[in-house]
Parts: sequence; structure tokens; C-alpha cells
Amino acid sequence: MISRILVVGAGAMGAQIALTAALAGYEAVLTDIDDGRLIRARSELTDLLAARVRKERLTETATQSALDRLTCTSETDRWAPTVDYVIEAAVEKLDVKRKLFAHLDGLLPEHAILASNSSGFVPSRLADATDRPDRVCNLHFFNPALIMRGVEIVRGPQTSDDTVQTSVQLAERLGKTPVVLDREIPGFLANRILNAVRDEAIALLEADIATVEAIDSICRTALGYPMGPFELMDLTGVDIGYLTKTARFEESGDPRDAPSRSVALLVERGELGRKTGRGWYDHAADGTASARPRPQE
Repeated sequence: MISRILVVGAGAMGAQIALTAALAGYEAVLTDIDDGRLIRARSELTDLLAARVRKERLTETATQSALDRLTCTSETDRWAPTVDYVIEAAVEKLDVKRKLFAHLDGLLPEHAILASNSSGFVPSRLADATDRPDRVCNLHFFNPALIMRGVEIVRGPQTSDDTVQTSVQLAERLGKTPVVLDREIPGFLANRILNAVRDEAIALLEADIATVEAIDSICRTALGYPMGPFELMDLTGVDIGYLTKTARFEESGDPRDAPSRSVALLVERGELGRKTGRGWYDHAADGTASARPRPQE
């Protein structure tokens, strides 16, 4: 039975996953090595809850109860022995994740499950860094985690049926719709489909066929997307897609898997989307965005 969940990584995804758990009644511990990031995460989550109260989607009592169940701390090692389930949401770098999994494996209770929010690295790339490969899987949320209902649960070759079933039950209690993948494939389902759209959008932009704004507009108005591919990249972080593509290219050696030059230029300039105020769009403090010309050397 799961009562306390540890979420490692207080970026946008990790923070919202932790809050989702707290809202569902779990004790949630959000950890990060950066105390400043934890402070920002707590403030942003408090603001998100306040907005829901104003819109009458939550009561003040429910909000305060969720915040009372949410602990933000840099003391991962202190809390790890007390949790039943871990969701790793650290930077999308395999060596970092493997080191983290190996470290946590030595601290967690025997029954605890180690799950990664990564869609770029399959369970087997992480499981062999631990002595509990049967209790390792991917539990992949989508941004924004508070709102998006889909969750991909991916099992590795050694992931047990109990681990999958526990993860399905957890996702359902979090108010999500779980989809189980019994075979590993980098990118899983949603991101492989999304990446095909994203790659085509970037190719059209780099060929000067259409602008960022035009491509996003046609995706919204003709295809029914809630936001266009460039808007979505700015929301999730241009660097996230860059790191995912880089990892896939390193594994496959296929040039089609490498990040595009436009994406690489944005990352090199630190223009990572909403979180930096500039990406494919310029993002004003009032929330408005204006499309930019494609990045060039």
C-alpha cells in the first residue's frame, strides 16, 4: 500500500506531480539539490492552488490540506527510507538518472518502487543500476501534470506484474488514465507521435515554407490541437526536447534522430521557452507571446 511518495526533481513536471499526489491524499515529498528551486516550486504551486480556489474548482480547506501533505526539502537521503514509491523527474541525462537510481536503491525500503518520469530512457536503461529491477518502471506524466490525464506506464524486461498493477492503481487514484506498454521503445507512444509532428513543423520552418505562427495556427484551427508544436515546445522547455533527441541520436546514430539546427541554436543561446522568457516566441510578463523569426546563425 502506498502512503508516501517521493518526487525527485522540483522542476515544472516534478513539482506538479508532487502536488497532484498531495491533492489525491498522499503524503508527498518533493526534493531537489537546489534550495532556490524548491522555494520557487512551493510558491508556484501555492499560486496554482489559489487560482483554482478563485475559480471555485477547489475549496480553501482542500488547498490547505494538500499543502500540509506536501513537504519540499533538499534532504532526499533523510526521506528516502520512509517512502513507498519514488517518481524521478530529474534532468534528462542518463548518467545522472542511473547514479540517482543506484543511490536511492541503497536507501529505500525493500518494497518501494522506483519509477522514472522520463520518456527518453526505457526502464532497462535504469533498472540495472539497482538491485530491484523487478520494481523499476516508467511512470510518464505529461505537461502540465496537474491537468493532463494521460500517464504512460512502461515495463522493462524484469518489471514485475505487481509493480505494473501498483503503478496503474496509483495513476488511477491520481485521477489519471493509465496506458500500459508491455514492450520498451524510446519515446513511448505519445512522444513518438508528437515528435513526428514536431520534426515536420521544424522542417517546414527551416525550409522557409511557413512561419512559427502560421504552423501553430493551422495545427490549432485545422487539426484541433490545443496548442501548436512550437507553442508546446516553449511550454515544456526547448531544452527538454533537445536532450531527448540528443540521447536518441547517441543511441541510434541515425542523423534523423539528431536535434535540428534551429533547436540547437535556441539551446546554445539559453532561449528555452517560457521559463526563460524567450524561445520560439517572446513571452511577456503579462502572459502574452509574440512569434519570432526562425533562429539563424
